[in-house]
Amino acid sequence: MRVCLICEGCYPYVPGGVSGWIQTLCREFRDIEFVIWSIATTCDEMSEYSYPIPENVTEIRTFYLGEEVFRKGRRRIALSGKEKETLKHLVVGPAEEIDWIGILELIRKYRKSMADVLMSEAFFEICLEEYRRQGSRKVFNHFLWNFRGIYFPLMHILSEEIPEADLYHSVSTGYAGILGSCASYVEKKPFLLSEHGIYTREREEDIIRSHWVEGDFKEIWIDFFKKLSYIAYQKADCVTSLFDVNRSLQIELNCPEEKILVIPNGVDAGDYEACREKRHASEDGFTVGAVLRVVPIKDVKTMLLAFDIVKQEIPDARLKIMGNCTENPEYYKECVELLEELGTQDVEFLGQVNVKEHLPDIDLLLLSSISEGQPLAMLEGMAAEIPFVATNVGDCKSLLEGREGDTLGSAGIVVPVMNSEKMAEAVIRCIRNPKLCRRMGRTGRERVETFYRKDRMLGEFYKLYGDLGRRQDGRNRI
Repeated sequence: MRVCLICEGCYPYVPGGVSGWIQTLCREFRDIEFVIWSIATTCDEMSEYSYPIPENVTEIRTFYLGEEVFRKGRRRIALSGKEKETLKHLVVGPAEEIDWIGILELIRKYRKSMADVLMSEAFFEICLEEYRRQGSRKVFNHFLWNFRGIYFPLMHILSEEIPEADLYHSVSTGYAGILGSCASYVEKKPFLLSEHGIYTREREEDIIRSHWVEGDFKEIWIDFFKKLSYIAYQKADCVTSLFDVNRSLQIELNCPEEKILVIPNGVDAGDYEACREKRHASEDGFTVGAVLRVVPIKDVKTMLLAFDIVKQEIPDARLKIMGNCTENPEYYKECVELLEELGTQDVEFLGQVNVKEHLPDIDLLLLSSISEGQPLAMLEGMAAEIPFVATNVGDCKSLLEGREGDTLGSAGIVVPVMNSEKMAEAVIRCIRNPKLCRRMGRTGRERVETFYRKDRMLGEFYKLYGDLGRRQDGRNRI
């Protein structure tokens, strides 16, 4: 069986939870041949692999989304009246009224020159009509090029050659989801969609906070990503989610309920036995750790502000931050400058390291994110019997406190998002209550061994691959 894994902004270039999950699938399913179809930013930012590539990954195709620009001399595209109407509904219509079959047929017909469609007279007229309908006060040329800027990456990416596969598996909606939808339709193969976080909600948060999108166009960008999710949900044969809250959000975003299968993340607690055995009480202070990418969504600044408060109460406390510092150099610089401004001592940014080598020295782990799914880093820390202080995002509360039917107890303390004072209070409480820390650590390991086992997760996906692989009957439902 040949599976095409379609991923955006992660594997094999950027380490993190989703990339680690992909690596696990490829490494464990040795009898399956994998093709990686990776959507990256630029070659400068994403050129080196962050993982050893398993032998059964026979091909890696990378599309650099940020390196494609409009070129002169494009072919003139003359759309028919019906094609123009189909394109109009895509650009300015609500997702539920879009003729997705018509869009996919349009893609198949013009796949080699989809970007040229944006320079067509039809697209110009669609934007002019929308400009007049909105009564926009912007210069029309600016309005037009904003729309072209939104749809150019989509049109260009859909011009890519489709890798041959028996099953297309996208690990998010967005551009990866639309590629999976298109590949499934064109090649008449099954399509599996997996979401760790909810891509549409994450992009919405990014756009609202962004400075690169003008105010009037923020809602248009948000609507664009909702449309991409909509078609992926409709075209997928099966959609997987990590936990029930995310499943509810997918349904809210118009994913058919009957398609969704909840498969939690999993780790092998046995892999962390050595970490547990090496852990010992530090004689010269308390070490707090964090495993994360230094990017805005992880809200490292709130963590640093909280630790500064901790240092005022517990002077010998230390903080070790493990994870990629190069993905967003500007944000990393801001974090370093914040530390300098505060004058906080004993904070280390270790960069990309073998986390298992450092976990034995960690007494408490922090997670300060403003958005998460079901973080693997948290499950791995719990497997090592390390308690957590974490923000109430994604599935973190259920991981630490248990869901219905789980009577094991607490594996950590949940605090509000972007609240450095509450995070600091929780950390200080843990430092001053070593028995509480040990008890929460043991509970975390028990919860992983009971509810979040890697062999169970892998078994469900292996079965899903087999079931979908046998379903190659040429259907083109949407």
